[in-house]
Amino acid sequence: MRSDYPEVFQDPAVVDKYQHQVYAPDTYATAVNQRQRRYLRDLVRRSFLVRRPVQHDFACGTGRAIRILHGLVRAAHGYDSSEAMLAKAAQVGAYASLHRVDPAGPVPEPVPSTGPVIVTVFRTLLNADESTRDRAIAFAARILPHWESGLLVVENHGNRSSLRHLRHRRHAGVPWFDELLHSQVAGLLARHGFRVIERRGFALLTRGWYSRRGIRRVAQVVDSLASRVPWLSRWAVNVLYVARRTQSPTGEGGTAGRA
Repeated sequence: MRSDYPEVFQDPAVVDKYQHQVYAPDTYATAVNQRQRRYLRDLVRRSFLVRRPVQHDFACGTGRAIRILHGLVRAAHGYDSSEAMLAKAAQVGAYASLHRVDPAGPVPEPVPSTGPVIVTVFRTLLNADESTRDRAIAFAARILPHWESGLLVVENHGNRSSLRHLRHRRHAGVPWFDELLHSQVAGLLARHGFRVIERRGFALLTRGWYSRRGIRRVAQVVDSLASRVPWLSRWAVNVLYVARRTQSPTGEGGTAGRA
């Protein structure tokens, strides 16, 4: 993990590379994003039947999670410590109120909102240090005080139980090749009073399968099918975890879910 994670994306050149190379058409990241979009939009439709939620996207970057839920939320707020990221989010059309927060220190105060909420934390937990991870989930806990408040969705784009782990020894010491177990993510969430109620994977195969034109289509078909089978998330490279607070509005234990 990187202790300087919040500072890395202050450079506009790094932000441009992230937006235009990592998420260029036909890339691995873009294919994963398309599957996540289908799943998340369905999640919001079936989870918020009475009233659309307000989205709070922590470490929003270029606003990818915000753009995924365009049209399904009443309002959206993006929070990031990088002015360059926030500027890029506005440039590429993330329809949200964007807020700069300090990269460290006290947990930022969320913008007050009424009614149900969905909090998203994408591409942050894997490479950040423990204090940054805890800060992100503590932020979510402030917006989601009890299980009826809404949903938290976090991303792990380096599941240790996936095929990606086979490359770990070769990349030992590389700061951008961290891994997280499902149990580590669940433990982090539990420390802040969250319980995972749903888990879904979006890529069984690794990035290398998408770099060759001849096998890219095969990889896309396999991963697309796998993303529709929840139990395959155990071995997926990229995983989303949906969680609720365990406290009820009255302070009693909330309903249990199953990942």
